[in-house]
Amino acid sequence: MSAEKLLQEEIQRLTEENRRLQDELQTIRRSVQALSELYAISQDITPDTDVVKLLGNILDAALTVLKASDGSLLLLDEPSGDLVFTVVRGASASKLNGYRLPKGAGIAGWVAANHRPQIVQEVRRDSRFFSKVDESFGFQTHTLVSVPVQLDNGRVLGVIEALNKTSGHEFTQDDLELLLIVSQLAATAMRRAERAGEIIERRAALLHKPPPTTR
Repeated sequence: MSAEKLLQEEIQRLTEENRRLQDELQTIRRSVQALSELYAISQDITPDTDVVKLLGNILDAALTVLKASDGSLLLLDEPSGDLVFTVVRGASASKLNGYRLPKGAGIAGWVAANHRPQIVQEVRRDSRFFSKVDESFGFQTHTLVSVPVQLDNGRVLGVIEALNKTSGHEFTQDDLELLLIVSQLAATAMRRAERAGEIIERRAALLHKPPPTTR
């Protein structure tokens, strides 16, 4: 092969690589912008805010940046300890929404109990993997990253998981750190919604409080 032919092929490869990198950069910029907007919304939550919709938007932005095909936000049912699939994206979204993961079950259950994020590249080789979900809903989990959604005081509100890179690649430490940022955004949104509800309840209690007796 001539030097000229080799040079042409190298130029073409570099052009295609540059185009791919530009596309990835644009995706990241759009997702960062979306997360910034969602952060601003989370700072101004009122009792009328649709928190589940906001959490869904947060999850969507995260999955776009991570290039993951599926993901979910599981909220902790504190009385029972179950994790409930509250926001689900991907192939099994319509079926999985509302499904309860028993206390401590699966990698998500471990993350919630131990307050520690996890990257698992081959889930079926991990003894913590709860295969019943895949088997029940006809899904195939290959690799995942899972992080706790928790407040500064350590109280766990739930777990966020991203599953299966669309590229087939493995999740990285950078992916985990990004999802941790997203989990903090979700925790902020839920805590502010909780506080907004508390304010309304207190106001209602004050309004219906019987007047003091006079003598």
